[in-house]
Amino acid sequence: MLLEASCGAPAEPQPPHPVVPAAVTDLAARQRGDGGLLTFTPPSKDVEGERLASPPSIEILRGFAPAGAQAPPSGSLRIVYTVAGQVLDKYLAGDRVEYQDPIKPEEIAQHAGERMFYVVRGRVSKRAASQDSNAASFLVHPAPTPIAEVRATVVEAGVELSWEPTTTVSGGAPLTSLGGYRIYRAEAGSGATGASERKPPELAGVSPSPNYLDTQIEWGKTYVYTVRSVAQYGAEAVESGESRAVEVTPKDIFPPAPPLDLVAVYVPAAGASPAAVELSWGISPEPDAAGYNVYRTGEGQEKPQRVTPTLLPTPAFRDTPVVPGAEYTYAVTAVDRAGNESQPSKSVVIRIPKAGE
Repeated sequence: MLLEASCGAPAEPQPPHPVVPAAVTDLAARQRGDGGLLTFTPPSKDVEGERLASPPSIEILRGFAPAGAQAPPSGSLRIVYTVAGQVLDKYLAGDRVEYQDPIKPEEIAQHAGERMFYVVRGRVSKRAASQDSNAASFLVHPAPTPIAEVRATVVEAGVELSWEPTTTVSGGAPLTSLGGYRIYRAEAGSGATGASERKPPELAGVSPSPNYLDTQIEWGKTYVYTVRSVAQYGAEAVESGESRAVEVTPKDIFPPAPPLDLVAVYVPAAGASPAAVELSWGISPEPDAAGYNVYRTGEGQEKPQRVTPTLLPTPAFRDTPVVPGAEYTYAVTAVDRAGNESQPSKSVVIRIPKAGE
């Protein structure tokens, strides 16, 4: 009877197990400006392999150690920031989180030559966080001070950038190891609500001097440029923080070059075909050439008159009818896809023979 009574008793209620995200395993870190740039894949499942209902918050831990340390000393890491799960998507670049950990310049100068370690943890419940990620580290160097301002000028070849060169590093010491500049470019678009949104910046190019010409542009697109100075410490390169961004929408206001080698030939009447002037010229080398206009100045006319109602797609035109004994002056212009028209070509003059000549 006692056995039966014990078997029938209800079990003690057990508290639910907290959800624990799987640990991050691909944390990477490098110095960018006065701080560390962390990248990693955020956990999407818990330790039991079940998909998380929402993105976890990410705790970022940081600490310093001697340059030769292979791992962070026990107790040396502390939480410096927590990225809330609700805003984690703002740090995503593709499927990886990119987080810039800012550090005061004087702290960077104080720890120059040491090794900075990072680990991250995921957390869904206050009761339990994930295991620590792999440790990522880099040697700390004084970073170049950020460039204050970048100037952008639209030229026919693209967007020309210039800036004042960097001369100091973290803490105010002179920069003696400048390794050039890296130019980053992002495209600004319009979101579903019409608001401006910016795509992640990409490396557009490098320059050894404080200027750069970006020729890989499309007219009418909006670009956002930033520039970073680079300090070279042996084999290691350390970027400065971002310069102030400059936004530019280059528009094609540059006309093509005038056509060359215009030739005019008189073509006598033949059968039902009236007399005419046959014009030909060299094809435009402009990559965005759209066509040509032909202008004619006749006797008694002060200004050239366009004789082509629409753009000519090819470099040839037959002008008819023409008046015997009259003298005509011809010139040709090139027009690009943006509607810019070139200066007139070098003109040619032709006299139409009279009957019997």
